[in-house]
Amino acid sequence: MHAVYIHIPFCRSICSYCDFCKVYYNKKFTTNYLKMLEKEIISQYNNELISTIYIGGGTPSSLDTLELKELFRITKLFKKTRNYEFSFECNIEDISLELLQILKENGVNRLSIGIESFNKKILKLMNRKASYKDCLNKINLARMLGFDNINVDLIYALPGESIFTLKQDIHKIIKLNPQHISTYSLILEKNTILYNKGYKNIKEEKDAKMYNYIIKILKRHGYNHYEVSNFAKAGLESRHNITYWLNEEYYGFGCGASGYIGNIRYENTRSITSYLKGNFCLNKNLLSKQEEMDNEIMLGLRLLKGINLDDFYKKYHVSLMDAYYNVKNLIKEGLLTLEDNYLKIPEEYIYIMDSIVIKII
Repeated sequence: MHAVYIHIPFCRSICSYCDFCKVYYNKKFTTNYLKMLEKEIISQYNNELISTIYIGGGTPSSLDTLELKELFRITKLFKKTRNYEFSFECNIEDISLELLQILKENGVNRLSIGIESFNKKILKLMNRKASYKDCLNKINLARMLGFDNINVDLIYALPGESIFTLKQDIHKIIKLNPQHISTYSLILEKNTILYNKGYKNIKEEKDAKMYNYIIKILKRHGYNHYEVSNFAKAGLESRHNITYWLNEEYYGFGCGASGYIGNIRYENTRSITSYLKGNFCLNKNLLSKQEEMDNEIMLGLRLLKGINLDDFYKKYHVSLMDAYYNVKNLIKEGLLTLEDNYLKIPEEYIYIMDSIVIKII
């Protein structure tokens, strides 16, 4: 079984922090884009069973009614498992009865809503809009239509943000009672609006304090901290994203998408002009066995439960403990633990996981 990611790069407005592949919505582009998306899928998809589909962006909900219907006609090309997960990203201001009905009619069973913050000052800095009342009303509308698996995104550690404003945001999100919460510490990337305006990342000490607060409060309210940035109610973890963290195969379709099939990781062009000409793939990287194992370590240790040693051996025919000599030393130091045949980073050290992974590989 495989997973599918589809990238819709169009946005009605550009968020100041975003470094994903995106362009302003343009009717001249969208029609041709969907035609080329279908062409790419037909040329690459090998008729495997698909267990998860994730439509992200950009802003997929920026498409109009006819464009959405065309998009979902295209997704019918995939042979889906009986209990597939089908996620769709949307901005809160785009959610309407009509949009939700289209999503429901076409098999979407998981919504991922970009809220990011409720603080007016922070929203203005991010070039976003969201009010608690609007979010509550639209999430309730989604629930009335039968959507019972809803994720909301929160961005924190923005320039000038305080622990107080973070606490306000977290408590409002908890009141919305979503099944899943994704939290992302802002990293200012080159070529974003905020970076170009000269904003700087907040100090690491403050970032760590915010992160630890998020973990404590969400766990207290019944959310399982199952991955570095993700929290879910029991049984409602993102199956699609777990595909990435387990280093399993997935297709990536659309401008700026990436995929992993066989032992090849590939990345599509981020140029809408190139994509519309049918020049889909920008580069392919044939991975060695060592590179695949390193990826398994880097991705698998993002999961709080860690890496199953038996699964690692079945996949690579080598013991993880033998292949990475420093693991035993890190266990002695307490930076790694071995529990029920899972190698993992203790939650109190997950914030510094990057430095731990570097010591392994």
